[in-house]
Amino acid sequence: MTLVTNGREPIPEPTAKRFLTSDETERAEGLAAAALAIQGGELIVLPTDTVYGIAADAFSPAAVANLLVAKGRGREMPPPVLVSAATTLDALATDIPSYARALVDELWPGPLTLVCHQQPSLQWDLGDTRGTVAVRMPDNDVALEVLARTGPLAVSSANTSGLPAARTADIAESMLGPSVAVILDGGPTPGPEPSTIVDATGPQGRVLRLGVVPLERLNEIVAPTGVEILDQG
Repeated sequence: MTLVTNGREPIPEPTAKRFLTSDETERAEGLAAAALAIQGGELIVLPTDTVYGIAADAFSPAAVANLLVAKGRGREMPPPVLVSAATTLDALATDIPSYARALVDELWPGPLTLVCHQQPSLQWDLGDTRGTVAVRMPDNDVALEVLARTGPLAVSSANTSGLPAARTADIAESMLGPSVAVILDGGPTPGPEPSTIVDATGPQGRVLRLGVVPLERLNEIVAPTGVEILDQG
């Protein structure tokens, strides 16, 4: 696989190191290795509260580009950004409506992704985002520990484009092993249902993808704000 190098010498394909996070020693070693790999512009695989994800430093255009190459995906499908704390949302997004904050208060950490207007000062390139950013705080201890060490990560489901998302480290490795430096094996993830995605760029929210959180639950949460979340249809 050809990796993006910004015109410099080609980067050798990494050999993935795998760590079992149920083992205390391996978990500590894996977290350190994952953080070091991200710092070095490499890709990692980590468990989330839905499926396994392939992750890159959100602020490294080359790393994000390599993530898209690994998945066989184009810039028209930019990856979401995962964060370790709800307060980070304000550092990445602007003009966040009250209904979106109500959803965050109730559902983060959890399987809800919010699409918001991105902060114009951000120096990154996630793809063709059209001035937006999709943000989520996953409800998975391993993912949150990694994010606490690395900062925001661009994370997409750990699979090659067109194939089902991986629910185990074995499946993720079979599809993406040659492209990643570290695999954190947290056992089977809850999946296969993905996070629910809500467009929060306007005065009224709109579901872009129904997932774990049903529309009824979204509207139950936002009812006090006087806003209704519209169905994707």
